Amino acid sequence: MLGVNPYIAFKGNCRQAIEFYKTALGADVLFTQTVGESPMSNMGPATNIMHCTMRVGDSTIMMCDDPRPEAAAGDGNISLAIGLNDPERASQLFGNLADGGSVIMPLEKTYWAEAFGVVTDKFGVKWMVNCDAPK
Repeated sequence: MLGVNPYIAFKGNCRQAIEFYKTALGADVLFTQTVGESPMSNMGPATNIMHCTMRVGDSTIMMCDDPRPEAAAGDGNISLAIGLNDPERASQLFGNLADGGSVIMPLEKTYWAEAFGVVTDKFGVKWMVNCDAPK
């Protein structure tokens, strides 16, 4: 199954954004994990948000605190996240998006996914491809 969700990277204030969206939009938090709670605790302050998924009506918004040092410079902070469970399809879509673009993180196995990668397409849109294990 293919799905696309917005993914917002904040400059260290994701926790405040979560609370704001809960109040302002009536959003429900479905999942949250801090950097310190993850196996990637070297990616920044332990209290920063590694990942949060929120439900707003029938939509899902994902977010985190951006761990990149250059994030403070104010570059784009929204990505489109593609979720699927077919590794071959994930590889195909990732390759298609990378054609003429630039790979930020190669598509590879992670502790949370069968395959995950980040690419900026030739139009400057940042995509996160996340493939769960096949079912």
